[in-house]
Amino acid sequence: MDLKKIKEIKGLKYWVATAVFVLVILFIDPNNLLVTMKLGRQVSQLHNEERELAEAIVEDSINNAALKNNRDALEHYGRENYYMKRANEDIFVIK
Repeated sequence: MDLKKIKEIKGLKYWVATAVFVLVILFIDPNNLLVTMKLGRQVSQLHNEERELAEAIVEDSINNAALKNNRDALEHYGRENYYMKRANEDIFVIK
């Protein structure tokens, strides 16, 4: 064997080792790229859900304060959501 072929084989070994390492990292490892991407999407969805729930909390806090301070708002809420009525009236619910 001449020196040129030995250098080619050594260079090829490094490329093969690098390719195997990349394959292991991308597909075989328990924390591979596919799992990492899936978890990243889940984190993004959870952040969106957290933002929506924070907005709902603010809205509910405003409604709660309005219900505690305003008797007319409390009556309106009871009539709309729980079909409450006064003594001298009838309520008809049509769905």
